[in-house]
Amino acid sequence: MAVLTVQEVSRAGITPSYVAVAGGGDSFPNDGRTIVQFKNTNAAARNVTTVTQLTVDGKAVADDVINVPATTGDKIIGPFPPSIYNDVNGRVQLTYDASTNLTVGVFRV
Repeated sequence: MAVLTVQEVSRAGITPSYVAVAGGGDSFPNDGRTIVQFKNTNAAARNVTTVTQLTVDGKAVADDVINVPATTGDKIIGPFPPSIYNDVNGRVQLTYDASTNLTVGVFRV
């Protein structure tokens, strides 16, 4: 699992960068003001799962599954409340049903 770099958004603007997702999943540091953008250029749609860490009455809160459409798919998700999504390292964990032609950028606003 790769740890993604968070890009700080400012009023001066940034040129966003994107990296290929890791086949085994990714994670990123989260303070509750972080969003993630996925771009899919594959002919097939991709599913991204954000892992929840919270349990209520002994039951795990279901993970979120986000569909990124095929070919020109572009999805922005977040922010992620730390009490629900952060693992013991303060990171959100992401998994993918497939990684070919799927890129990700992580941004803090």
